[in-house]
Amino acid sequence: MPSSVMSTSSRGGVPQPPAAVSAVGLRKSYGDKTVLDGIDLHIPAGSVFALLGPNGAGKTTAVKILSTLISSDGGQAQVGGHDIATAPQSVRAAIGVTGQFSAVDGLITGEENMLLMADLHHLSRSEGRRVTAELLERFDLVDAAKKPAQSYSGGMKRRLDIAMTLVGSPRIIFLDEPTTGLDPRSRHTMWGIIRELVSDGVTVLLTTQYLEEADELADRIAVLNNGRIAAHGTADELKRLVPGGHVRLRFTDPAAYRTAATVLRQVTRDDEALALQIASGGSQRELRSVLERLDSAGIEADELTVHTPDLDDVFFALTGDTGLPHQTGRTSRTSQTQEDVR
Repeated sequence: MPSSVMSTSSRGGVPQPPAAVSAVGLRKSYGDKTVLDGIDLHIPAGSVFALLGPNGAGKTTAVKILSTLISSDGGQAQVGGHDIATAPQSVRAAIGVTGQFSAVDGLITGEENMLLMADLHHLSRSEGRRVTAELLERFDLVDAAKKPAQSYSGGMKRRLDIAMTLVGSPRIIFLDEPTTGLDPRSRHTMWGIIRELVSDGVTVLLTTQYLEEADELADRIAVLNNGRIAAHGTADELKRLVPGGHVRLRFTDPAAYRTAATVLRQVTRDDEALALQIASGGSQRELRSVLERLDSAGIEADELTVHTPDLDDVFFALTGDTGLPHQTGRTSRTSQTQEDVR
């Protein structure tokens, strides 16, 4: 690969599924600043691909190149089977784009915004009204359809923005930070809309600063840092790149606690909490091994908790940057009894 990439999946000799979007060695510079430094992308049709990174990482630049809004300085890319350099009109006909900033005209109503978009797609008047009515219903905007869009909340404007994007029935959609600035309820509503689109077979390239958003929505994730893809894979594959996973056992019986510490050996002790911590990747095999050693000694823990790294840990490990917005501060963890694991 042209850039320095940690791949979490083997490509050697294994055919990849057909790509709705693909890029090889994509580059872009502005003066002396290199924004994209030879990135590769492969986005299967009917999936969500998240491009994750902080401000200035090159996410929006990648979207602008793939949607033919700007040209690249090098590399090749195809979108919907069309080359972005030689067939830009065909690419534009296949895609929909929702940028960071709303394309909604606040001076006209939501319905008028939709009808205007239908005219731009050269739909007949009857077809335009039919599509507009269907999308306003789908995005729960019927009650506000006759009101000026400037009176809409941020979440409503975002829904209208995506509805306008769908007027031309694109099979590939670029969503550039679609939930930035939205409240948690609106953000979750937007997640539901994205899932619905993908269930209909639409391919979504999502750029986001939100770690939980990528974890919730994306089939695959690429972490973009300094114009290069630092790592890519599923959320679980990326989490396995980072050390720090462990199993925590808590006891109420001090004698059982001390015996378990002796039996398990390589543990971190918390004598005050009567808890033991064992380094683990969280696999079923590793958990079974711990439980079998406890069983052989006739010991039963009162609580077993599996802790795995989350995307916060992944991002920090790959980039050293902790400046991404956090949505809930949650960690991936599961509390289980010994019977649950068996």
